[in-house]
Amino acid sequence: QVPLVESGGGLVQTGGSLSVSCAASGSRFGNSVMAWFRQAPGKEYEFVAAITWKSHTTYYGDSVKGRFTVSRDNAKNTVYLQMNSLKPEDTAIYYCAAGQTILTMSKVEEYEYWGLGTQVTVSS
Repeated sequence: QVPLVESGGGLVQTGGSLSVSCAASGSRFGNSVMAWFRQAPGKEYEFVAAITWKSHTTYYGDSVKGRFTVSRDNAKNTVYLQMNSLKPEDTAIYYCAAGQTILTMSKVEEYEYWGLGTQVTVSS
């Protein structure tokens, strides 16, 4: 069973909005930092956003600051990513990740659990 399942990706025009969500199964995600990364074709993983468990403190990658908003509902074990003012360069597979020992928020290797990803395509 995949512990993290993303949904909500799709095709949107430049300047449009899209929301993706990530449902976590099981109690192991209590106290976890939840994050979103993305990977465009031929490129490395890029940190998008992260949110802590208790204080809901948020962190964002420079390329999405002011346009994307991450949130979570701990009762539903779900994290959300609202994406506004989308650009063609936002096109990528968006992955949800979770980890409990997170120091930098933006390092792929710090996250223990990953979803399979959801495709977001922004047309010009």
